[in-house]
Amino acid sequence: MHTIDPAHLKPGVTLDSIPDRARDTAGGQPSTLIHGTALVFWDPMSLPGTKFAKKLNAIDTDQITPAADCVSESLETLDEKWKAGSFRHLMPDFRARVHRGETFIIAGDRFAIGSSREMSPAGLKGVAEEAGLEMVVVCGENMGDIFRRNSFNLGLHVVQSPEAVADAQNGDAFTFDPVTRQLTNVTQGKTYEPVPLSPKEEEIRRGGGIFVVGRREFRASVITKPSVDWPDEDAARGMTTTEQIIWAHRVDKELKPRDLKPGTTLRVYADLLPASDGTAPFAIHTFNQITGGRTIDPRQAAIANDHFVFTGVEADDKQTNIGREFARLHGIQKPYYATPGDGIFHFYFPEQGLVTPGQFIPGADSHSRAYGAYGAVGIGVGSTTLGFGWSTGYIYFTLAAARRVLFRGRLQPWVGGKDIVLELLRRWGAKQSQGMSVELVDADRQLPIAYRNTIANMMAEAEALNGIFAPDDVTYEWYRRKGIRDLPYPRVGPGSNAVYAIDETIDLADVRPMIAKPFSPGNAFPAEEVAREHISFDKAMIGSCTNGSYDDLLQAALVLRAARAQGVKKVEREFAIFPGSGGVGRQIETADPRLGGESIAEVFRSVGGQIRQSWCGPCFGQGPDALSPGQRAITSFNRNWQNRMGFGGEGYLASPAVVAASALLGFMAPPSELGLKWDPETYGV
Repeated sequence: MHTIDPAHLKPGVTLDSIPDRARDTAGGQPSTLIHGTALVFWDPMSLPGTKFAKKLNAIDTDQITPAADCVSESLETLDEKWKAGSFRHLMPDFRARVHRGETFIIAGDRFAIGSSREMSPAGLKGVAEEAGLEMVVVCGENMGDIFRRNSFNLGLHVVQSPEAVADAQNGDAFTFDPVTRQLTNVTQGKTYEPVPLSPKEEEIRRGGGIFVVGRREFRASVITKPSVDWPDEDAARGMTTTEQIIWAHRVDKELKPRDLKPGTTLRVYADLLPASDGTAPFAIHTFNQITGGRTIDPRQAAIANDHFVFTGVEADDKQTNIGREFARLHGIQKPYYATPGDGIFHFYFPEQGLVTPGQFIPGADSHSRAYGAYGAVGIGVGSTTLGFGWSTGYIYFTLAAARRVLFRGRLQPWVGGKDIVLELLRRWGAKQSQGMSVELVDADRQLPIAYRNTIANMMAEAEALNGIFAPDDVTYEWYRRKGIRDLPYPRVGPGSNAVYAIDETIDLADVRPMIAKPFSPGNAFPAEEVAREHISFDKAMIGSCTNGSYDDLLQAALVLRAARAQGVKKVEREFAIFPGSGGVGRQIETADPRLGGESIAEVFRSVGGQIRQSWCGPCFGQGPDALSPGQRAITSFNRNWQNRMGFGGEGYLASPAVVAASALLGFMAPPSELGLKWDPETYGV
């Protein structure tokens, strides 16, 4: 069973050989006023150049740094492609404009939502620095939380000021005071006070970024043995599930329960600190910068090769080799090091028993929120935060306000976890979760782990800090079936007096099979309505970290087998299946009694489906299954943002059952369109 271990010194290294840098004052923010002009991202649909013009909202990190540019061939050339790819498609002349002094980036609300890719802030900062300039990012409400933290770590100036955004025009001269964070539009003679930071965030910002802070705290972190102390009954009564887990894992034990409130930044021990092959290199660089690289074993480290592994691209292979060599050097072995094909780490690590209820897991991938399905606090972080955690055993964490979503009522025919979360995102609209920590409550205990995984996973698209189902009988039964009985932490759940900024109920009787149209998961509609449009497509794809479990694939296979019995023998479009892990891939090759003795894989192949490797590639536009310009796909993936599944392609999102039905029909529709009548004994998971 995985536990939080103290630091392990390398052979020949003693505590005396680790310098005490706690009083180091090197680094810090410069005091010189930063000057530049505005580079405005206008919404092309709002008639730029007219009085109706608006700033562009919801610029996601896929648009800031396209996936193909999130590659590092060596630790010495980490950021070369990141800089070259900055806004490659959204603003092709971005680099040239920054170099001529347009260094104040002006964007609308929800800037840099989505992926944990720290290549985005690092690339933006690097573009300015190569011209001897400093960049300031100015946006409206609700900046992406991972991007925001990454920016502090790296020393990229970020400012949230809706007023400044509303006023800014092309070519306006700006100044920014890096000490006070005061922003001035010199052209318009207006000064703005941005949204304040927490005291600890301000300390990190002024302290010189994550490398400097890490070096200061490294020696003390080696000396201190981690401990997890759960709140007593009185304290727990006023805490959410997330708050109890964070409280138990706090580093600074002198904190009182009353100190734990939204906006508080504290140090929190991590149970597991996973990375992908894409995010590992920058984490490795951070670890080396803080520790020297050869003093301790990386703490709680795990790496899964699941992003750039089956592309056939030499640069991708070089990137994967960085993590492979790091694992070899430090003796990181399975299950903590997953080789290509072992699986997507949000499936692989839980099935290996590395994810358990009550844990705190910051992962260098935005869909680390998926661990909330297992009763753990999973959050997405950038590579530098992860590397800091590998060095110290903990990370800095800022608590968000809480909201509760209570699921009750009877599940309707063909409705699964994907339909529930798409309906939730539709209801939340443009504001989504507002960056809150979401307590997810399955009131009637009818949502299996596969459904919970989909919902918790897509709290990333909801722009939530995290989403968590408190562990219950459903959770513990899942572990029991896997032969895991001795779990490390006590059962935890929300206290009766926990405070929620928003409290809402979703009546599952009102949820129908859903399809999300481009270019947002929240742009979702009932599948029966979409079916009337007869929207054709080029590819149907099932899998990803959102819907790649055995039960997800079984749900699709049950639809295919029933349709086959009614004479629908072959799919009408290209149909590919990506198991969530190598273990799932092997399991679907074995006979299942619910399929009349056939295996899931046999059913897929019988109608023309093709079983692929377990990896993330097609979900973010990599490898041979990425969409080409003009292509359209219906998928069980998690994001359908512009260019996400391939440049110029259009992605639609749905459940495995809806994707399977659509593949047979040749247009997007639910299983009912095949004439199948719902029977929970036949089709239920």
